[in-house]
Amino acid sequence: MIYSTRFIFIICFSLFDLYTQAQSDWRTSLNQYRDSVNGSFANAETSILSEEDLKTFVALEFYMPDSEFVITASVKLLKKKKWFEMKTTTERKPVYRPYANLSFEYKGAKYSLTCYQSEQLMNNPEYRDYLFLPFTDLSSGNESYGGGRYLDLRIGDIQEGNVILDFNYAYNPYCAYNHKYSCPIPPADNFLDADIEAGAKAYPAD
Repeated sequence: MIYSTRFIFIICFSLFDLYTQAQSDWRTSLNQYRDSVNGSFANAETSILSEEDLKTFVALEFYMPDSEFVITASVKLLKKKKWFEMKTTTERKPVYRPYANLSFEYKGAKYSLTCYQSEQLMNNPEYRDYLFLPFTDLSSGNESYGGGRYLDLRIGDIQEGNVILDFNYAYNPYCAYNHKYSCPIPPADNFLDADIEAGAKAYPAD
């Protein structure tokens, strides 16, 4: 019995160690991504900020990393859905089609989002498998950008009927930083009746 207890302890400790290492790696990757985004915004050659805003730019604001917002969603592919013109903040109307419904639970409540496929990007070999996930939530217009935020997915991210949604990578559309840009408006059905306190916060100039 002593041997068995010791063996179980070793197994549990090893699993905990692996979990701790995975959490550390995840935070490191997320922070590297955020540093890269801030570096792009601060660089005059790559920044989407206006010249005036660039002069005072320090860093974007993000929610603290939170693994609670790394969520597994079940995927229901949507076949033979029609292409449609998605509304934007300007008169531009890019063409998308619904690709899949993503269903998940958060704090005991059930939610669903639709991800979309871009007609334009399907003709680009680099982004042919790109999926677009725009959404709004209860934080929109408060701590996060009122026009909603986006997540990027790839068709290859879908594994065995599931996909990982890491809302810590949720980002603002360009028009949150500079009104010269045209940005898709998240469809009403992609509203989450929850505070998604993860990812990018509202830009101070918003």
